[in-house]
Amino acid sequence: MTEFDYYELLEVTKNSDKTTIKKAYRKMAMKYHPDKNPGDTEAEEKFKAVNEAYQVLSDDEKRQVYDRYGKAGLEGHGQGRGFSSGGFDDLGSIFEEMFSGSGFGGFGGSSRGRERKTYNYNLDVAIELEIEFNEAIFGAKKEINYSQKKACNDCKGTGAKNGKLSTCSHCNGQGQVHMRQGFMTFAQTCPHCEGSGEAASTKCKSCTGSGYKASKEKFEVNIPEGVNNGNRIRVSNKGNIAPDGTQGDLYLQIKVKEDSHYVRHDDDIYVETPIFFTQIALGTTIKIHGLRNELELTIPTGTKDKEQFKFNGEGVKSVQGYGKGDLIVQVKIKYPKTINSEQKELLEKLQDSFGIESKQHESNFDGMFQKVKKWFS
Repeated sequence: MTEFDYYELLEVTKNSDKTTIKKAYRKMAMKYHPDKNPGDTEAEEKFKAVNEAYQVLSDDEKRQVYDRYGKAGLEGHGQGRGFSSGGFDDLGSIFEEMFSGSGFGGFGGSSRGRERKTYNYNLDVAIELEIEFNEAIFGAKKEINYSQKKACNDCKGTGAKNGKLSTCSHCNGQGQVHMRQGFMTFAQTCPHCEGSGEAASTKCKSCTGSGYKASKEKFEVNIPEGVNNGNRIRVSNKGNIAPDGTQGDLYLQIKVKEDSHYVRHDDDIYVETPIFFTQIALGTTIKIHGLRNELELTIPTGTKDKEQFKFNGEGVKSVQGYGKGDLIVQVKIKYPKTINSEQKELLEKLQDSFGIESKQHESNFDGMFQKVKKWFS
Protein backbone atom coordinates (compact mmCIF):
# COMPACT_ATOMS: atom_id res chain seq x y z
CA MET A 1 0.00 0.00 0.00
CA THR A 2 1.22 3.52 -0.76
CA GLU A 3 2.61 5.35 2.25
CA PHE A 4 0.19 8.09 3.28
CA ASP A 5 0.84 11.29 5.09
CA TYR A 6 -0.91 10.84 8.45
CA TYR A 7 -2.56 14.26 8.33
CA GLU A 8 -3.84 13.76 4.80
CA LEU A 9 -5.06 10.30 5.70
CA LEU A 10 -7.24 11.65 8.53
CA GLU A 11 -8.09 14.75 6.47
CA VAL A 12 -6.90 17.18 9.13
CA THR A 13 -4.32 19.96 9.15
CA LYS A 14 -1.00 20.22 10.93
CA ASN A 15 -2.53 22.62 13.46
CA SER A 16 -5.49 20.40 14.38
CA ASP A 17 -5.94 19.75 18.10
CA LYS A 18 -6.46 16.34 19.68
CA THR A 19 -10.25 16.65 19.72
CA THR A 20 -10.36 17.36 15.97
CA ILE A 21 -7.95 14.50 15.27
CA LYS A 22 -10.02 12.09 17.35
CA LYS A 23 -13.24 13.03 15.57
CA ALA A 24 -11.57 12.63 12.19
CA TYR A 25 -10.16 9.28 13.22
CA ARG A 26 -13.53 7.93 14.37
CA LYS A 27 -15.11 9.05 11.13
CA MET A 28 -12.45 7.39 8.96
CA ALA A 29 -12.38 4.25 11.11
CA MET A 30 -16.11 3.79 10.61
CA LYS A 31 -15.76 4.41 6.90
CA TYR A 32 -13.08 1.77 6.32
CA HIS A 33 -13.97 -0.76 9.01
CA PRO A 34 -13.72 -4.37 7.66
CA ASP A 35 -17.24 -5.16 8.88
CA LYS A 36 -18.52 -2.37 6.70
CA ASN A 37 -16.39 -3.37 3.70
CA PRO A 38 -16.32 -7.18 3.63
CA GLY A 39 -13.86 -8.62 1.15
CA ASP A 40 -12.43 -5.17 0.31
CA THR A 41 -8.66 -5.50 0.88
CA GLU A 42 -8.03 -1.86 -0.01
CA ALA A 43 -10.48 -0.70 2.67
CA GLU A 44 -8.85 -3.05 5.15
CA GLU A 45 -5.43 -1.54 4.45
CA LYS A 46 -6.87 1.96 4.78
CA PHE A 47 -8.42 0.94 8.11
CA LYS A 48 -5.02 -0.21 9.39
CA ALA A 49 -3.35 2.98 8.15
CA VAL A 50 -6.00 5.18 9.80
CA ASN A 51 -5.45 3.41 13.10
CA GLU A 52 -1.66 3.81 12.74
CA ALA A 53 -2.05 7.52 11.96
CA TYR A 54 -4.20 8.10 15.04
CA GLN A 55 -1.78 6.30 17.34
CA VAL A 56 0.97 8.70 16.24
CA LEU A 57 -0.97 11.97 16.02
CA SER A 58 -2.71 11.43 19.37
CA ASP A 59 0.63 11.03 21.12
CA ASP A 60 2.41 14.36 21.66
CA GLU A 61 5.94 12.93 21.59
CA LYS A 62 5.40 10.74 18.54
CA ARG A 63 3.62 13.54 16.73
CA GLN A 64 6.53 15.92 17.31
CA VAL A 65 9.04 13.40 15.94
CA TYR A 66 6.77 12.58 12.97
CA ASP A 67 6.30 16.25 12.08
CA ARG A 68 10.03 16.75 11.76
CA TYR A 69 11.38 13.44 10.49
CA GLY A 70 8.40 11.45 9.20
CA LYS A 71 7.82 7.75 9.78
CA ALA A 72 11.54 6.94 9.65
CA GLY A 73 12.07 9.05 12.76
CA LEU A 74 9.58 6.95 14.72
CA GLU A 75 11.65 3.76 14.52
CA GLY A 76 13.25 4.47 17.86
CA HIS A 77 9.88 5.16 19.49
CA GLY A 78 8.41 1.69 19.16
CA GLN A 79 6.26 2.56 16.19
CA GLY A 80 5.69 -0.35 13.84
CA ARG A 81 3.45 -0.91 10.90
CA GLY A 82 0.40 -3.06 11.24
CA PHE A 83 -2.99 -3.10 12.92
CA SER A 84 -3.22 -2.50 16.63
CA SER A 85 -6.20 -1.87 18.83
CA GLY A 86 -4.39 0.96 20.58
CA GLY A 87 -6.34 3.63 18.71
CA PHE A 88 -9.74 2.32 19.72
CA ASP A 89 -10.30 3.91 23.09
CA ASP A 90 -14.06 3.70 22.54
CA LEU A 91 -14.49 0.72 20.24
CA GLY A 92 -18.01 0.06 21.43
CA SER A 93 -19.25 3.51 20.54
CA ILE A 94 -17.68 3.27 17.10
CA PHE A 95 -19.60 0.08 16.37
CA GLU A 96 -22.73 1.68 17.74
CA GLU A 97 -22.34 4.69 15.49
CA MET A 98 -21.38 2.55 12.53
CA PHE A 99 -24.61 0.59 12.49
CA SER A 100 -27.13 2.97 14.09
CA GLY A 101 -30.04 4.05 11.95
CA SER A 102 -28.76 2.30 8.88
CA GLY A 103 -31.07 -0.65 8.48
CA PHE A 104 -29.95 -4.12 7.60
CA GLY A 105 -29.86 -3.57 3.87
CA GLY A 106 -27.26 -0.82 3.79
CA PHE A 107 -25.44 1.90 5.65
CA GLY A 108 -26.92 5.33 5.46
CA GLY A 109 -26.02 8.71 6.86
CA SER A 110 -25.70 12.14 5.34
CA SER A 111 -23.09 12.15 2.61
CA ARG A 112 -23.26 15.92 2.31
CA GLY A 113 -22.18 16.25 5.93
CA ARG A 114 -18.62 15.62 4.89
CA GLU A 115 -16.61 18.80 4.63
CA ARG A 116 -14.10 18.76 1.81
CA LYS A 117 -11.71 21.20 0.24
CA THR A 118 -12.78 22.63 -3.11
CA TYR A 119 -9.29 22.73 -4.62
CA ASN A 120 -8.05 19.50 -6.15
CA TYR A 121 -4.38 19.34 -5.08
CA ASN A 122 -2.55 18.66 -1.84
CA LEU A 123 -0.98 21.51 0.07
CA ASP A 124 1.96 19.47 1.32
CA VAL A 125 4.82 18.78 -1.08
CA ALA A 126 7.39 15.98 -0.80
CA ILE A 127 10.67 15.92 -2.74
CA GLU A 128 13.79 13.76 -2.56
CA LEU A 129 17.00 15.45 -1.45
CA GLU A 130 20.26 13.61 -2.13
CA ILE A 131 23.16 14.58 0.12
CA GLU A 132 26.75 13.48 0.55
CA PHE A 133 27.80 11.01 3.24
CA ASN A 134 29.70 13.66 5.20
CA GLU A 135 26.84 16.16 4.89
CA ALA A 136 24.51 13.69 6.60
CA ILE A 137 26.98 13.21 9.45
CA PHE A 138 28.04 16.82 10.07
CA GLY A 139 25.06 18.75 8.66
CA ALA A 140 25.04 21.13 5.72
CA LYS A 141 23.31 24.05 4.06
CA LYS A 142 21.56 23.03 0.84
CA GLU A 143 19.74 24.91 -1.90
CA ILE A 144 16.30 23.46 -2.57
CA ASN A 145 14.67 23.76 -6.00
CA TYR A 146 11.09 22.57 -6.45
CA SER A 147 7.75 23.29 -8.11
CA GLN A 148 5.08 25.04 -6.05
CA LYS A 149 1.35 25.10 -6.82
CA LYS A 150 -0.81 28.15 -6.23
CA ALA A 151 -4.57 28.22 -6.68
CA CYS A 152 -5.79 29.54 -10.00
CA ASN A 153 -7.40 32.94 -9.42
CA ASP A 154 -10.02 32.47 -12.13
CA CYS A 155 -11.49 29.24 -10.76
CA LYS A 156 -10.43 29.57 -7.08
CA GLY A 157 -8.66 26.24 -7.29
CA THR A 158 -11.74 24.26 -8.33
CA GLY A 159 -10.65 23.63 -11.92
CA ALA A 160 -14.15 24.66 -13.05
CA LYS A 161 -15.00 27.60 -15.33
CA ASN A 162 -15.58 30.73 -13.21
CA GLY A 163 -15.23 28.52 -10.13
CA LYS A 164 -18.71 27.08 -10.55
CA LEU A 165 -19.07 23.44 -9.62
CA SER A 166 -22.03 21.36 -10.70
CA THR A 167 -23.70 18.39 -9.11
CA CYS A 168 -21.62 15.28 -9.71
CA SER A 169 -23.38 13.20 -12.34
CA HIS A 170 -21.90 9.94 -11.08
CA CYS A 171 -23.34 10.09 -7.57
CA ASN A 172 -26.08 12.71 -8.16
CA GLY A 173 -24.55 14.94 -5.55
CA GLN A 174 -24.65 12.35 -2.78
CA GLY A 175 -20.91 11.96 -2.50
CA GLN A 176 -21.33 8.20 -2.36
CA VAL A 177 -21.98 5.40 -4.80
CA HIS A 178 -23.53 2.08 -3.82
CA MET A 179 -22.60 -1.46 -4.68
CA ARG A 180 -24.36 -4.73 -3.96
CA GLN A 181 -22.80 -7.94 -2.70
CA GLY A 182 -25.43 -10.63 -2.49
CA PHE A 183 -28.34 -9.24 -0.50
CA MET A 184 -26.20 -6.52 1.14
CA THR A 185 -25.73 -2.98 -0.16
CA PHE A 186 -22.61 -1.01 0.71
CA ALA A 187 -21.74 2.64 0.20
CA GLN A 188 -18.35 3.98 -0.77
CA THR A 189 -16.96 7.42 -1.53
CA CYS A 190 -17.61 8.54 -5.08
CA PRO A 191 -14.29 8.26 -6.92
CA HIS A 192 -15.17 11.08 -9.33
CA CYS A 193 -15.90 13.88 -6.85
CA GLU A 194 -14.09 12.30 -3.90
CA GLY A 195 -17.17 12.62 -1.71
CA SER A 196 -17.87 16.33 -2.22
CA GLY A 197 -20.93 15.74 -4.44
CA GLU A 198 -19.71 18.42 -6.83
CA ALA A 199 -17.59 18.34 -9.97
CA ALA A 200 -16.52 20.62 -12.81
CA SER A 201 -18.84 20.39 -15.81
CA THR A 202 -16.71 22.88 -17.80
CA LYS A 203 -12.97 23.16 -17.28
CA CYS A 204 -11.33 26.47 -16.43
CA LYS A 205 -9.42 27.75 -19.46
CA SER A 206 -6.76 29.51 -17.42
CA CYS A 207 -5.51 26.34 -15.73
CA THR A 208 -7.05 23.76 -18.13
CA GLY A 209 -8.95 22.24 -15.24
CA SER A 210 -5.99 21.59 -12.94
CA GLY A 211 -7.05 24.27 -10.45
CA TYR A 212 -3.55 25.70 -10.00
CA LYS A 213 -0.61 27.48 -11.56
CA ALA A 214 2.88 26.04 -10.94
CA SER A 215 6.01 28.10 -10.36
CA LYS A 216 9.67 27.26 -9.72
CA GLU A 217 10.85 28.10 -6.21
CA LYS A 218 14.19 27.87 -4.41
CA PHE A 219 15.56 28.56 -0.95
CA GLU A 220 18.31 27.40 1.41
CA VAL A 221 17.74 24.97 4.26
CA ASN A 222 19.99 23.77 7.06
CA ILE A 223 20.29 19.97 7.15
CA PRO A 224 20.78 18.95 10.79
CA GLU A 225 23.74 16.86 11.94
CA GLY A 226 23.06 13.13 12.02
CA VAL A 227 20.26 12.73 9.45
CA ASN A 228 20.13 9.33 7.82
CA ASN A 229 18.87 7.72 4.66
CA GLY A 230 15.07 7.67 4.71
CA ASN A 231 14.66 10.50 7.23
CA ARG A 232 12.12 13.15 6.37
CA ILE A 233 12.51 16.82 7.27
CA ARG A 234 9.54 19.17 7.36
CA VAL A 235 9.99 22.78 6.27
CA SER A 236 6.95 24.75 7.42
CA ASN A 237 5.02 27.00 5.02
CA LYS A 238 6.97 26.07 1.90
CA GLY A 239 4.33 23.86 0.31
CA ASN A 240 1.47 24.57 -2.10
CA ILE A 241 -0.90 27.46 -1.55
CA ALA A 242 -4.70 27.14 -1.14
CA PRO A 243 -7.23 29.67 -2.50
CA ASP A 244 -7.54 31.29 0.95
CA GLY A 245 -3.76 31.74 1.20
CA THR A 246 -3.16 28.80 3.53
CA GLN A 247 0.18 27.23 2.72
CA GLY A 248 1.23 23.64 3.24
CA ASP A 249 4.61 22.26 4.24
CA LEU A 250 7.52 20.95 2.23
CA TYR A 251 8.89 17.52 3.14
CA LEU A 252 12.46 16.64 2.24
CA GLN A 253 12.99 12.91 1.86
CA ILE A 254 16.66 12.37 2.60
CA LYS A 255 18.77 10.08 0.41
CA VAL A 256 22.40 9.70 1.52
CA LYS A 257 25.15 8.72 -0.90
CA GLU A 258 27.35 5.80 0.09
CA ASP A 259 31.00 6.31 1.09
CA SER A 260 33.85 4.23 -0.32
CA HIS A 261 35.43 3.62 3.11
CA TYR A 262 32.86 4.07 5.85
CA VAL A 263 29.62 2.12 6.26
CA ARG A 264 26.83 3.52 8.42
CA HIS A 265 24.27 1.48 10.36
CA ASP A 266 21.91 3.67 12.39
CA ASP A 267 24.35 5.91 14.30
CA ASP A 268 27.28 3.48 14.24
CA ILE A 269 30.09 3.72 11.69
CA TYR A 270 32.01 0.68 10.43
CA VAL A 271 35.40 0.82 8.77
CA GLU A 272 37.62 -2.03 7.56
CA THR A 273 41.37 -1.80 8.04
CA PRO A 274 43.91 -4.11 6.37
CA ILE A 275 46.55 -5.64 8.68
CA PHE A 276 49.53 -7.57 7.28
CA PHE A 277 49.88 -11.11 8.63
CA THR A 278 53.24 -10.39 10.24
CA GLN A 279 51.63 -7.56 12.23
CA ILE A 280 49.03 -10.03 13.47
CA ALA A 281 51.76 -12.45 14.52
CA LEU A 282 53.80 -9.79 16.31
CA GLY A 283 51.02 -7.48 17.49
CA THR A 284 51.05 -3.81 16.60
CA THR A 285 49.57 -0.37 17.15
CA ILE A 286 48.12 1.53 14.19
CA LYS A 287 46.46 4.86 13.46
CA ILE A 288 42.78 4.92 12.46
CA HIS A 289 41.12 7.87 10.73
CA GLY A 290 37.89 8.40 12.67
CA LEU A 291 35.09 10.72 11.65
CA ARG A 292 36.46 13.66 13.62
CA ASN A 293 40.07 12.85 14.52
CA GLU A 294 42.85 10.29 14.40
CA LEU A 295 42.50 7.32 16.75
CA GLU A 296 45.05 4.81 18.02
CA LEU A 297 44.18 1.10 17.80
CA THR A 298 46.19 -1.67 19.46
CA ILE A 299 46.10 -4.97 17.57
CA PRO A 300 47.01 -7.80 19.96
CA THR A 301 48.90 -10.91 18.85
CA GLY A 302 46.58 -13.58 17.51
CA THR A 303 43.82 -11.23 16.35
CA LYS A 304 41.41 -13.08 14.04
CA ASP A 305 40.27 -12.08 10.59
CA LYS A 306 37.09 -9.92 10.71
CA GLU A 307 37.55 -9.33 14.44
CA GLN A 308 36.06 -5.99 15.49
CA PHE A 309 37.25 -3.26 17.85
CA LYS A 310 34.92 -0.56 19.15
CA PHE A 311 35.54 3.12 19.89
CA ASN A 312 32.63 4.29 22.04
CA GLY A 313 31.05 7.62 21.12
CA GLU A 314 33.08 8.08 17.94
CA GLY A 315 30.13 7.46 15.61
CA VAL A 316 27.35 9.73 14.36
CA LYS A 317 25.51 12.19 16.56
CA SER A 318 21.88 11.09 16.93
CA VAL A 319 19.54 13.40 15.08
CA GLN A 320 17.00 12.75 17.85
CA GLY A 321 19.39 13.80 20.59
CA TYR A 322 20.29 10.37 22.01
CA GLY A 323 24.06 10.90 22.12
CA LYS A 324 26.53 9.48 19.62
CA GLY A 325 26.98 6.06 18.07
CA ASP A 326 30.21 4.07 17.99
CA LEU A 327 33.03 3.58 15.51
CA ILE A 328 33.65 -0.12 14.83
CA VAL A 329 36.93 -1.12 13.19
CA GLN A 330 36.98 -4.52 11.48
CA VAL A 331 40.31 -6.22 10.81
CA LYS A 332 41.07 -7.73 7.42
CA ILE A 333 44.22 -9.86 7.47
CA LYS A 334 46.32 -9.47 4.33
CA TYR A 335 48.80 -12.01 2.98
CA PRO A 336 51.46 -11.48 0.30
CA LYS A 337 50.37 -12.52 -3.19
CA THR A 338 53.92 -13.60 -4.08
CA ILE A 339 57.16 -14.15 -2.17
CA ASN A 340 60.76 -14.22 -3.41
CA SER A 341 63.36 -16.90 -2.61
CA GLU A 342 64.80 -14.99 0.31
CA GLN A 343 61.37 -14.48 1.89
CA LYS A 344 60.56 -18.16 1.36
CA GLU A 345 63.75 -19.23 3.08
CA LEU A 346 63.05 -16.93 6.02
CA LEU A 347 59.50 -18.26 6.36
CA GLU A 348 60.71 -21.85 6.29
CA LYS A 349 63.23 -21.07 9.03
CA LEU A 350 60.50 -19.39 11.02
CA GLN A 351 58.25 -22.42 10.65
CA ASP A 352 61.03 -24.80 11.68
CA SER A 353 61.73 -22.68 14.73
CA PHE A 354 58.25 -23.46 16.06
CA GLY A 355 58.92 -27.20 15.87
CA ILE A 356 55.93 -29.50 16.38
CA GLU A 357 53.73 -26.48 17.12
CA SER A 358 53.86 -25.54 13.44
CA LYS A 359 52.78 -29.07 12.39
CA GLN A 360 49.81 -29.70 14.66
CA HIS A 361 47.84 -31.15 11.76
CA GLU A 362 50.26 -34.08 11.56
CA SER A 363 49.66 -35.16 15.16
CA ASN A 364 45.91 -34.77 14.65
CA PHE A 365 45.96 -36.96 11.55
CA ASP A 366 48.05 -39.61 13.35
CA GLY A 367 45.44 -39.83 16.07
CA MET A 368 42.64 -40.06 13.51
CA PHE A 369 44.46 -42.79 11.59
CA GLN A 370 44.92 -44.95 14.73
CA LYS A 371 41.24 -44.48 15.57
CA VAL A 372 40.08 -45.57 12.10
CA LYS A 373 42.34 -48.66 12.24
CA LYS A 374 40.59 -49.78 15.42
CA TRP A 375 37.21 -49.55 13.65
CA PHE A 376 38.26 -52.29 11.22
CA SER A 377 40.43 -54.45 13.51
